[in-house]
Amino acid sequence: MSEGFIEVTSAAELRALVGEPKQRALAKERTALHDRDIEWLAASPYCLIATSGADGTCDVSPKGDPPGFTLVLDRKTIAIPDRPGNRRADGFTNILENPHVGLIYLVPGRTETLRINGRARVLRDAPFFDRMIVKGNRPRLALLVEIEQVFFHCGKAALRSALWDPGTWHPDALPPYPRIVKDVQHTEETLEELERYYGAEYLDRLYTY
Repeated sequence: MSEGFIEVTSAAELRALVGEPKQRALAKERTALHDRDIEWLAASPYCLIATSGADGTCDVSPKGDPPGFTLVLDRKTIAIPDRPGNRRADGFTNILENPHVGLIYLVPGRTETLRINGRARVLRDAPFFDRMIVKGNRPRLALLVEIEQVFFHCGKAALRSALWDPGTWHPDALPPYPRIVKDVQHTEETLEELERYYGAEYLDRLYTY
């Protein structure tokens, strides 16, 4: 499988290929939230959280809620509510072993992203949980992130992919999700049962444990 592959094996080789970053790219890192970062978090309904376990096993988990779901507790600390999901808790398990996390915040229609890196803790309660109630759901867990690095990432990746251009969207090029589930994993449910599960009632269960 690896025949013909030429691997990069050193930082010096990598730097020779990609070049040196511009001073602007180096200078954009900050260690606390700017007002513009806080505005971005208030507008963002979706983020991706990257974690790694003690053995190096990695996970990236999406989190989404109404815009502003991430609470800014101070300029060095944010909190992210957990909502009912598949109960795998891969990211939380990783954080218990290794607190380092990386987050990317998206705002629909904007090609740029906000990146936050820091150290996280898993909380089972705190006074601010009452500020995270959505549709009657008070989270059972929340992620507290102590910020070590924050910066905006330019929009080249989104521009190259035409991510937000509806003319490039072709969701029907793929089978419906119930069909995918049935094809890629063993399930006791029939396809018809999966279609019902992921149907209209699925939206009603978004905040139900």
